[in-house]
Amino acid sequence: MLHKMKLNESPFERIKNGTKTIEFRLYDEKRQQIKIGDKIEFSKLPDLQEKLIVDVIDLYREDTFENLFRKLYSDEEEIIQKTKTMHTIYSPEKEQQYGILGIKIKINGKIWITLKKECELKWIKKK
Repeated sequence: MLHKMKLNESPFERIKNGTKTIEFRLYDEKRQQIKIGDKIEFSKLPDLQEKLIVDVIDLYREDTFENLFRKLYSDEEEIIQKTKTMHTIYSPEKEQQYGILGIKIKINGKIWITLKKECELKWIKKK
């Protein structure tokens, strides 16, 4: 199954260059549909013109960002900072309501840009 999600520029670029391999989201109704083996099409905000497709290779489920980060990272300062950052995106109330999903991803080489002027689709192969 193909899922579609939007991403801010920084995490989009980190996924594209391979330095971000886990995407963290609320475990809401949309994310509850994600299974290992699915694909996710990320669209880069704000204009959604650049997209990339990744494969879902693992899923991590926890009640809070902090608990999930404690399972994935050992540096206390990093855990605290990542938790604070996530709370600027998702409220603690939403975190409590839905819980958290860590989506382990692997870029599958499909990246494309829609050029506004020509309205054409350009595929770029990741080397």
